[in-house]
Amino acid sequence: MSAITQPLEVLTVSEVAAESGVAPSAVRFYEKHGVINAVRTSGNQRRFDESTACRIQVAKLAQRVGLSVREIAELFDDLPADPGPDEWGAIAGRLVIEAEERVAQLKARLAELGSGAKLCEIGR
Repeated sequence: MSAITQPLEVLTVSEVAAESGVAPSAVRFYEKHGVINAVRTSGNQRRFDESTACRIQVAKLAQRVGLSVREIAELFDDLPADPGPDEWGAIAGRLVIEAEERVAQLKARLAELGSGAKLCEIGR
């Protein structure tokens, strides 16, 4: 007796939006920019897999770190369809490195601003 498996692409736009805490328009936005992927039904409706809400939540975190949507899509390029703890750990490590680099750059800008130099010279 074989078990019947349910397809991975089972969630609607509304369900993903509710699970991830974003508006349905944000789900479509993330899909348009390659952060998440959907398959289309025969009726041309989007269906998402169960990892989609998590991907959106991680994307929101990455945006708070300062990554653009394009950078987030690139960050997710190598993720498998159903990422496990090791894959998410690698993403977290990359986000930590990116955040630390951005903090260092901001501290350098703060030091320049406090140096007494003319702002137009700092901006070169």
